Amino acid sequence: MTLLTTVFAAIVCTIIWYRGAPKNDMKVSYLCWMYWGASLMWLVDAIFEYAELGAEYFTPAPMDMLNDFYLGLSVVALGLIIWLVILLVKDPKGVVKATLFKKK
Repeated sequence: MTLLTTVFAAIVCTIIWYRGAPKNDMKVSYLCWMYWGASLMWLVDAIFEYAELGAEYFTPAPMDMLNDFYLGLSVVALGLIIWLVILLVKDPKGVVKATLFKKK
């Protein structure tokens, strides 16, 4: 479930990035790279787990699936938090700078 969650997030993020591809104002490409990297990590984990468990890999317990889904959601949420920090630091539209240096 972690692999499916991160691959789904990576695909959605890539579609959003591709729609506004020439200009990358919102720095969505960083989010794409993080999610595709996480997907690659989970793919390698799945390959090694399949090598260890064999056919049992395809019949996980429901509680294990739920735990893996929560872990996948946690990875997606952490990626979003990192992206927001990058967005606030880079401030592509100048909103943070305008707010901080606003004269009263």
